[in-house]
Amino acid sequence: MPVKKKQSLKSSQPTSVVTGGAGFLGSHLVDLLLARGHKVIAIDNLVTGSVNNIAHLAGNSAFKFIQQDVTDYIFLDVPVHYVWHFASPASPIDYLELPIQTLKVGSLGTHKALGLAKAKGARFLIASTSEIYGDPLVHPQKEEYWGNVNTIGPRGCYDEAKRFSEAMTMAYHREHGVETRIVRIFNTYGPRMRLNDGRVVPAFIGQALKNKPITVFGKGDQTRSFCFCSDLIEGIYRLMNSSGVEPVNIGNPHEMTVLEFAREIIKATGSRSKIVFKPLPQDDPKQRRPDITRARTKLKWEPKVPLKEGLTKTIEYFRDKV
Repeated sequence: MPVKKKQSLKSSQPTSVVTGGAGFLGSHLVDLLLARGHKVIAIDNLVTGSVNNIAHLAGNSAFKFIQQDVTDYIFLDVPVHYVWHFASPASPIDYLELPIQTLKVGSLGTHKALGLAKAKGARFLIASTSEIYGDPLVHPQKEEYWGNVNTIGPRGCYDEAKRFSEAMTMAYHREHGVETRIVRIFNTYGPRMRLNDGRVVPAFIGQALKNKPITVFGKGDQTRSFCFCSDLIEGIYRLMNSSGVEPVNIGNPHEMTVLEFAREIIKATGSRSKIVFKPLPQDDPKQRRPDITRARTKLKWEPKVPLKEGLTKTIEYFRDKV
């Protein structure tokens, strides 16, 4: 099937399709796109997403929601200018419980989303992850680093799904001429995360707000870097509207240990929680910090929201959920 002639990206009101549009990051992206004048079609099977994340958009004539698994054929009888592929379980609890679905959305789902972009002459962006670097032997992680991933470990379903999705994206770019972008997302936090999704931010905040012991795995000396969701989405928007197809890390390069972060959460919540230690899960990365030189130079982007401000907004959101 020949590629349709690319549509003008200078349309007065471009149409964006966001897979995973009812998820944590997908819903924030939908909000930004609507604010920037896009019509938005969100597609989500609600396995890990929630209609609560997009309920405030009910009645918005520029927004449409379709409940569908993106591993099935995507048919839209309207022009589409941008496809943002965010559909995927993204937390350890989710992809350990849904390993096959995670692999399918990274492979079949990416294939279907790319097929939509190809048919519509749309630009495509894949939401990849810092997890493609595995337990890195290079620090901080640059985009040129190929990673250190255990393909058959419990996290392999997510890591390899994303690595495959990057390869599929580049194949469509080279073989079919689809305009593609790849963002590698590092640890991100903010409102609309699920309290029980297993990631460190909601886990620590949930435990702290209940004054329960905060669970730190290992000695807590493994490092993470936390980017507030609004910063991340702005960087991704800039990437879609930039030139070039090479992957770009988007994240906050400020690195801290998990133990330091647990203490920050206790301080920010005013909690009486104590810290308890449990064995480190298999293949848990020891270090995680992005090198954002490419984002700084190519996109003129860097994170703006301080950790204290971001945590305040996130904790406020979770107080109503506990």
